[in-house]
Formats: sequence, C-alpha cells, structure tokens
Amino acid sequence: MSAPSTPSVRTVLGTHPSAVLLVAQLVAVLAYPFLDGAAAGRAVLGVVQMGVVLIAGWAVRRTPALSWVAACFGAPAMAFTVAEAIAPDTDWVVLVSALLHAPFYFYVSYAMIRYLFHDDRVTRDELYATGAAFTVVAWAFAYLYAAAQVVWPGSFIGAEGGDARDWFELLYLSFSVLTSVGLSDVAPVAAHARSIVMVEMVTGVLYVALVISRLVGLTVARRVS
Repeated sequence: MSAPSTPSVRTVLGTHPSAVLLVAQLVAVLAYPFLDGAAAGRAVLGVVQMGVVLIAGWAVRRTPALSWVAACFGAPAMAFTVAEAIAPDTDWVVLVSALLHAPFYFYVSYAMIRYLFHDDRVTRDELYATGAAFTVVAWAFAYLYAAAQVVWPGSFIGAEGGDARDWFELLYLSFSVLTSVGLSDVAPVAAHARSIVMVEMVTGVLYVALVISRLVGLTVARRVS
C-alpha cells in the first residue's frame, strides 16, 4: 500500500489560496519585529508577502482588471517595498510606496469579498477568505496612514513619542481600529488622519454586518436544509 502523497504548493494554492494568504499575513505580522532592524529582511518579507497576496487574489478571481492592477500597482509596489526597506526615512519613497500599496490591497480585498459572495454555498476556502480579506483591508488602511503622516506630519501620536510612527505601529493601529478593540497606544490627532480612521471604523462594522453575517446565515441555512 503506497503512502499518501504530500500536496504540492501548486495544489495547495489551487485548492485553498485564501488559507495560504491568511497564513502568510499572520506570519508577516509575527516575523516583522524580528526583522525591524534588517533592511534586507524587511524587503524580502514585503516582496514575498505581496507575491502571495497577488497569487491568492488571482486564484480566487481571474479578471483582466486584476491583471491591470497588478501591472500598474503591484509590480511598482514591490520595487518600492525594497526601496522603503533601504530608505525608511525618505518621505517621498514612503509616500509613493503607500500610494501604490493601498489601492493594490484594496482591490485584492474587493476581489476576495466578491469571491465570498460568488455562490450560495460556503466552502472551506471561503471561510479562510473571510480572515484573509480582513487582514488585507487592515494592510490597506495602514498604508493610507503611512501616506497621511507624510502629507500631514504629526498626524499620529504614540506612547514612544516622536513626530512619526513607524510602519508596524501604523499596522497595529489599523488592526485595532478595524477590529474595534481599542487597544492601540497610537492615536490620530490631525483632522485628516481622524477622517481616515473613522472610515476604517465604519469598514470594520460593515465587514462584520455584511460579510461575516452572510457566511453565518448560509451555514445555518445549509444545516437546517
């Protein structure tokens, strides 16, 4: 009797692309503190993460629009990920990187949410996509925060002081706002920054109200039937 074969990476991506994306996002969150002082590590992590996001988005929604978004925003964003890792204090690099990353992540989150609403049966990968899309939205808003504090210096304050918050602090703020847990020690103080934070608050509430509630409803309906 032959031993069961180990699924290849291509098979896993084809079967559960959202699970791969969710794991990659969580690994990036856990790995970043270890790479905070290494430009090469941050660059590699950023490029690999964006590659996984693009592949997962392509797997769940193959459209010409995604190809255009990948070409216009994804590829340049990867290049600026490397540039930002090398020169994290150069304002124009941070700004251009944020303005490329934000629309890319927002479109991928939109593609994944469309994937969730595609049919009336909840699959295992759609459950993974619920978490993956949520993390992608958090990344997108974190890049908006990064752009805001370049355009409007002093937009955010934190417990550690200083005029600018680093990327991981902004990502932490984004997850705190999107989940409505209120645990962040980073706070918006400029009017434009507060406007973006308020939009993310509404986004987090709507995500639970529309996306998660729909999946719960479909799951319950399937069990009843």
